[in-house]
Amino acid sequence: MCGILGSWQFDAQARGDAEDALARALPLIRHRGPDDIGTATIPTASGHLRFGHTRLAIIDLSAAGHQPMIRGPLSVVFNGEIYNYRELRQELLGLGHSFSTDTDTEVLLAAWRQWQQAALRRFTGMFAFALHDARNDSLTLARDAFGIKPLYYSLDGRRLLFGSEIAPLRALDPSLRRLDWQRACDYLSYGRYDCDERTFIQGISQIEPGCLIRYHAQDGVQPARWWTPRTAATWRGSFADAAAEFRERFLDSVRLHLRSDVPIGAALSGGLDSASITCAMRHLEPDMPLHTFSYIAEGPQSEAKWAQLVNRHCGAQAHEVRVDTADLERDLDELIAAQGEPFGSTSIYAQYRVFQLAREHGIVVTLEGQGADELLAGYSGYPVERLSSLLESGHPLRALAYAGQQARLGRHPLRLLAQSLASVSGKWGREALRRRAARWPAWLRGQLLAEAGVQARPPLPAQRQGARGRRLMQAQARALAGDGLGALLRHGDRNAMRFSIESRVPFLTPDLADFLLSLPEQFLVSARGQTKTLLREGLRGIVPQAILERQDKIGFATPEQAWLRALAPELRQWIVAGPEVAFIDREQVLREFDAMMQGARPYTWQVWRWVNFSRWMSCGAVQA
Repeated sequence: MCGILGSWQFDAQARGDAEDALARALPLIRHRGPDDIGTATIPTASGHLRFGHTRLAIIDLSAAGHQPMIRGPLSVVFNGEIYNYRELRQELLGLGHSFSTDTDTEVLLAAWRQWQQAALRRFTGMFAFALHDARNDSLTLARDAFGIKPLYYSLDGRRLLFGSEIAPLRALDPSLRRLDWQRACDYLSYGRYDCDERTFIQGISQIEPGCLIRYHAQDGVQPARWWTPRTAATWRGSFADAAAEFRERFLDSVRLHLRSDVPIGAALSGGLDSASITCAMRHLEPDMPLHTFSYIAEGPQSEAKWAQLVNRHCGAQAHEVRVDTADLERDLDELIAAQGEPFGSTSIYAQYRVFQLAREHGIVVTLEGQGADELLAGYSGYPVERLSSLLESGHPLRALAYAGQQARLGRHPLRLLAQSLASVSGKWGREALRRRAARWPAWLRGQLLAEAGVQARPPLPAQRQGARGRRLMQAQARALAGDGLGALLRHGDRNAMRFSIESRVPFLTPDLADFLLSLPEQFLVSARGQTKTLLREGLRGIVPQAILERQDKIGFATPEQAWLRALAPELRQWIVAGPEVAFIDREQVLREFDAMMQGARPYTWQVWRWVNFSRWMSCGAVQA
């Protein structure tokens, strides 16, 4: 796990300025790699290419892992891990390649030289890298299938900038300071962000999950998607067969994710996903010292008893952190800076403190359960999409029965059926859903936004892509491609890296995703509405039965409403003191803020978005 940064100045005369700018910007990602720092000028036929790297040593702790790494015509700066690097190394040795280190970075370079872009599909891992090929003077920026590792870039006629975080790119080019209105309104109105290539800053984009771009001076930018989730129903075995297959694939993934030359721990909420990871670690490594790190909430949101159950089952050394309003007040500016862009709720702070706790106890790598909800029909089980699948595959009676089961779970069956019917009714139904949802709140100036070309883009049920009756799988595929999972992965990466922790997510491998998305939908969510049915069956005997039978989902839930009400005077001042934004009616925002803080209106997550957005703009010197 590392930080990467670079610039390709197309004007060779800019060399001195580029080197100075890189030297100033690289320390901004030193938290991503405190163990080593390196820069290199890469020979190129056009302009001036400079690579920078900060290293967090995980595999081969020696100086042999120093980056930038250059082998023959290839030069790379790489962030992440290729967990199956040993197997790839053996294959490449048989193909005539030689190695001088035990690093996965050198395996990446040999694999690229052997297979080019096709190497990406062979990698089991998380990665973001910039690779220059002197044979055709091209630069490739590539990101892993799910976007676990970040990669941003900015391109204009003068230069191409790229890096692991937005702040150092802005340091390389201080003109990158204007707000992207579309992304800001997506976030403020609908809580949507990290769902496509847009960022909150005009002129800075992110490489989307499973994508790459290749830049060549003559051809410009050539984007490509190297992995797309497949949702066709290709599984032909029974449910029991699928559960056994899942068990084997999941344990294989956890086994690979345990490869490390530094201490490993587990982030444990007490929920099904993190418990599955923790228990699999113990199942695979009975004698390994196992440390878990948990946030413990107060009151009904507490998952302490579940985390304690897992710790007893695994014989793990438990470490817990509790958080109060004073803690949040102390750390809020630092949390906002670490995240780099606005985020959804204060639950992110609980995760932030868990990673801080892990680092304080000498842990450098953690495993966590992110991605299970998007692969195994978690959360509420995607009820609208599942109903849509039943309806369009000709099973209306099963759809009615399923809707009835949703009522048992505390949901509104008629509302779910209405949304499902609209979703499967073609363009007119989807347009009706869009029109109903696509309304700007009163505190946004809709006319001004319309004149600026900003669109209301509410989250809607996924359109059918491919076979009928696969709406649930198609929704999960959309979430995996960034619209949902992307934000969660960003939170995890920035929080972990703030404390120089490598956070690993064993559920998220392309092979495991392709397998799970090929199954019948009823294997993932039962006729009674039980979520993650396959996981519950596949991990019997590994995870305590009481955990497997849990129906609720809490995660790192925080008492956000109580926290923000306690801090209301200071947070209100943040909104007042924030930069003027033409499309926001600040007086209306303040009226609604006051009403929610005083209990005159129901509290919503909108309060946090106003606060976070205003403070981020102020601290980041962002211009509207």
